[in-house]
Amino acid sequence: MMKQILITGKNSYIGNSLEQWLEKTPGKYRVEKVSLRGEGWEALDFSGYDTLIHMAGIAHISSDPAMEEAYYRVNRDLTIKVARKAKAEGVKQFIFMSSIIVYTGCYDEQGVITKDTVPDPRGFYGKSKIQAEEGLEDLRSKQFKIAVLRPPMVYGRNGKGNYRKLSRFARLTPIFPNVENQRSMLHIDNLCEFMKQLIDCEARGLYFPQNKEYVKTGELVKAIRKAHGKNTYLVKLFNPMVKRMARKGIMNKVFGNLVYEKSMSEYEEFDYRVRSFKESIELTERGSV
Repeated sequence: MMKQILITGKNSYIGNSLEQWLEKTPGKYRVEKVSLRGEGWEALDFSGYDTLIHMAGIAHISSDPAMEEAYYRVNRDLTIKVARKAKAEGVKQFIFMSSIIVYTGCYDEQGVITKDTVPDPRGFYGKSKIQAEEGLEDLRSKQFKIAVLRPPMVYGRNGKGNYRKLSRFARLTPIFPNVENQRSMLHIDNLCEFMKQLIDCEARGLYFPQNKEYVKTGELVKAIRKAHGKNTYLVKLFNPMVKRMARKGIMNKVFGNLVYEKSMSEYEEFDYRVRSFKESIELTERGSV
């Protein structure tokens, strides 16, 4: 039987990528997308859908106090409103895209998040996400299955965010600090395959998908440059200064440690790592300028 899928957020990078991924299996999925801007979506009948994938929201991170109300209104309140409508109209499964950002205030000195790490977000984005999760918890039932994903940085061709910024910088610098750090990352194809399998088995629960490999920033820069036919020299000369600066701010995002303990992302029922790190960088950088 063909799965009927509704994705909220017509301009979502992940949502659009998932639609294209599901189209690779003709006849198995029927995907529609809806914008949640305004109130027109409230008249849409959800009863014909098996799974609703909620991608609509404010994705960028801001500390501007003027944005606080918008974060909670869109990322928390709208999420819960959509889920309530989905449950009331008989949708079987609700998939919510949260984020590793809910852990910003609580991972250990090595930057490792374990299954026992309790979320403690900092900033409006992380707080709005965790509060949305808490609101969804009250809606769970045997008939209404809720799956929450907390992915690390998602990247892929034509993606947005910090990866794109790093990629542009990497192509300009042949010399880069050789700092021994580790980051969890998730290629868009691996994420899409993960969600596809969630849909197939109507899964519920909390999930932490990530690539099989942790990534060192220096090796990431090297791989990006190699994809463009450029050599890279990783040097330790600047490491003392970089490590001091990496304790906070943007430098911490580049050179700090932040990983999910690997067993958290292993699922016997989900063989979702369709791209290796090397292949994922080649695919991401192919055709980029």
